[in-house]
Amino acid sequence: MSNAVVVGAGPNGLAAALTLARQGVEVTVLEAADEIGGGTRTSELTPGLLHDHCSAVHPMGLGSPFLQTVDLERYGLRWRWPEVDLAHPLDGGTAGVMVRSLARTAAGLGADGRAWTRLFGPLTAGFDALTQDLMRPVVHVPKHPFRLARFGLQALLPAGVVARRFGSDEARALFAGVAAHAFHPLERPTSAAVGLMLIAAGHRFGWPVAEGGSRAITDAMAKMLTDWGGTIETGVRVRSLDELPPADVVMLDLAPSGVVAVAGDRLPRRVRAAYGRFQHGPGAFKVDLAVEGGIPWTNDACRQAGTVHVGGTFEEVALAERDIFRGRMPERPFVLVGQQYLADPTRSSGNVHPVWTYAHVPHGYPGDATEAILAQIERFAPGVRERIVDMSVRSTTAMAAYNPNYVGGDIITGANTALQVAIRPRVALDPYSTGIPGVFICSAATPPGAGVHGMCGFNAASSALKSLAS
Repeated sequence: MSNAVVVGAGPNGLAAALTLARQGVEVTVLEAADEIGGGTRTSELTPGLLHDHCSAVHPMGLGSPFLQTVDLERYGLRWRWPEVDLAHPLDGGTAGVMVRSLARTAAGLGADGRAWTRLFGPLTAGFDALTQDLMRPVVHVPKHPFRLARFGLQALLPAGVVARRFGSDEARALFAGVAAHAFHPLERPTSAAVGLMLIAAGHRFGWPVAEGGSRAITDAMAKMLTDWGGTIETGVRVRSLDELPPADVVMLDLAPSGVVAVAGDRLPRRVRAAYGRFQHGPGAFKVDLAVEGGIPWTNDACRQAGTVHVGGTFEEVALAERDIFRGRMPERPFVLVGQQYLADPTRSSGNVHPVWTYAHVPHGYPGDATEAILAQIERFAPGVRERIVDMSVRSTTAMAAYNPNYVGGDIITGANTALQVAIRPRVALDPYSTGIPGVFICSAATPPGAGVHGMCGFNAASSALKSLAS
């Protein structure tokens, strides 16, 4: 029987472990932290309330070709949906609103409804087929080449070009907020890609949360792995490949800099140089709030929305994203607000609710963005400060300490530049190979990138299985 060691018990490390274990490989997972999950952890950051530490809402989880092949519900995972998936408030009390139903969303956008349907109707209808190609390495034989090519032509565009299809501030802002999940200037090529995919996923699956917190996803994966004969050890920090027990395969759920740190001179010089050139993106500054009675949004849809994007008009969001990319802290940053308790009341304590927020800030931002975040929320929810009874703050530095893959607070493990959207973490026929026989990288620095979908781990483990068979 072949054996494998997986370093890192985030969603991708666990997905790699499950993929190997399913094929009869004996798997041991080593996690440096005292609990598994990486960015997919949940705990009482404020007393009595459950807060997600990083990942929170999971449209790509339900859309993942890998997660669709494993029955995590059997191991306790329960998905829950809010009444409104996403809202983006504007000054004056209006908002762009997205629900799972494409028709209802289009109707709410008025004159822009037809353009929204033309853009997202085909993407939503073909989403399952499209992900079979998009969530693989760039170099592969596509299963749906025409659908992939059609999407590619749109995805290569700047988000600002796509937004011109819409005439209203509400529709343009709604698209801007989702496109901004890429942490990349909206006037740059390929900046439309993330927005197109996340909105299509929302219309196909909604934007659900995991009951009990995002940790329920990795808890279920861990239980499944144990059932399949795998083992997980926490509190084990691997500083060198030489510390690992003999193994046929080693999977590294690490950022490229982490791979360099543990592999050292065993990495081929060209690979080490490529990992050294890998670019990290802007950071996230996180503030978790305990709010009595919830946030008093001016717009009613925001009060029902699991996710609220706070940034104002398309132009304001674009300016903020341009600033952080250039290393400047914007006065009005783009802020994501998660109200997961609306779909999952188990996270609350009576009338006090956990509210998850973070702002996009420059890479390694050393300052305190708390006031900027609260000011942005107060802008669209006057009186919110009086309702806050507690808070927990995590800076970019604390983000990196919490998860070393989040270099400089980069929670998506790699800048979404035009090159790195398509080719990461280096130019190679097999992006998961480190150049060391039997050693593979499986973190979100590899295709298809960030998100709790497990596809980076699945793809890397598939590459490892091919090496075992050769």
